[in-house]
Amino acid sequence: MLEVKNLAVKYGAISALHKVDLRVEQGQIVTLIGCNGAGKSTTLRAIAGMVKAADGDILFEGRSILGEKPHQIVRMGISMAPEGRGIFANLSVEENLKIGAYTRRDPDGIAKDRERVLELFPRLRERLKQNAGTLSGGEQQMLAIARALLSKPRLLLLDEPSLGLAPQIVQTIFRIIREINAAGTTILLVEQNAHMALHTANYGYVLEVGEIVMEDKAQILAESDEVRKSYLGVA
Repeated sequence: MLEVKNLAVKYGAISALHKVDLRVEQGQIVTLIGCNGAGKSTTLRAIAGMVKAADGDILFEGRSILGEKPHQIVRMGISMAPEGRGIFANLSVEENLKIGAYTRRDPDGIAKDRERVLELFPRLRERLKQNAGTLSGGEQQMLAIARALLSKPRLLLLDEPSLGLAPQIVQTIFRIIREINAAGTTILLVEQNAHMALHTANYGYVLEVGEIVMEDKAQILAESDEVRKSYLGVA
């Protein structure tokens, strides 16, 4: 579904990514793990059209999306729940959800998908009229994912969905991520909680200082001595 080839991204003179190659097969959850500053979020932002690639190519369903504007990429079927959630704090939960569907022109389909996300996230149903900025961190993360789903993506990009959340809420978020995938949405997951990510994903990549240094089935990475020592806190 997605193929990233030799992707390079620069911020001024600083090289953030160097020749990153990764693939996401349809129906999978693929995770990208690594330390802070490794380039994980930059990779997602490049796929979403939010940062410009200096080199390489990004193919979605066989078509290059390099140079496309972010709203055009959403229309093609890629949506992102960004790091830090990026919700509209002064708007209600309902209004945030409506914004998620802004590229669509199928009212019946939007209503159906709205109901689906409210079934996935029942807390949001209870808070539809509430300003999004007054939600807890976990509820804001749920809203960010729900809003992304309302664009009806075939590929969902999730950037650090567990960041700053209590362990119990993290478990809930990851259970819902598995449910979203089981319902047919392919997922590319950037996550600092390597343990949760590798036990949720089918396949994984390890990014270090802008380069892919390891890749394998997620279960094999989770059992790798190098990954266990560097990212799972196991000596």
